[in-house]
Amino acid sequence: MNIISKFTVGSEEGISDLITIIDSSVYAMHKGLVPEEDIKKYIENDIDPRKMINDLNDLSNQLIITYADGKPAGYSIVRSGLSHPTLPEDKKATKISFVILPDLDSPEIRESLWKKSRSAASFTDIIWLNMMVHDPLLEFLKESGFTIFADTTAGPFQLPSHILKLNIK
Repeated sequence: MNIISKFTVGSEEGISDLITIIDSSVYAMHKGLVPEEDIKKYIENDIDPRKMINDLNDLSNQLIITYADGKPAGYSIVRSGLSHPTLPEDKKATKISFVILPDLDSPEIRESLWKKSRSAASFTDIIWLNMMVHDPLLEFLKESGFTIFADTTAGPFQLPSHILKLNIK
């Protein structure tokens, strides 16, 4: 399998690939926990390509998409300067998202996306993210050095989640 993770701009193609991953991952992460009709309504009504383009054109945000044999398999958005209230104020914090489609998930795809994400956030003191407790990527991130430092909720349906952090410096 040919795997590549690359920085992507908020172009029509980049946003199309991102939305493909978001739609599939939202469905996969909430299936069986939220009524299917609610998931479909959220995907149809709340995923706004214009907002995503604006977010990605903010110079403090970087989108990384991982492709497996040319198909979008996962993404990470690195948001520099975005801290969490429970993190030390004197530390530079960077929030990331980290999503891989369950049907394309593999150790190679995880490593490719993580290496590129980690490289993009190398300037920061702390990387943090909010991940649902049932996300299959949770264990991988813990193995990569992240620790749980708070419990909260995440996603469009506010399901139980953990705030994870990784000290860089």
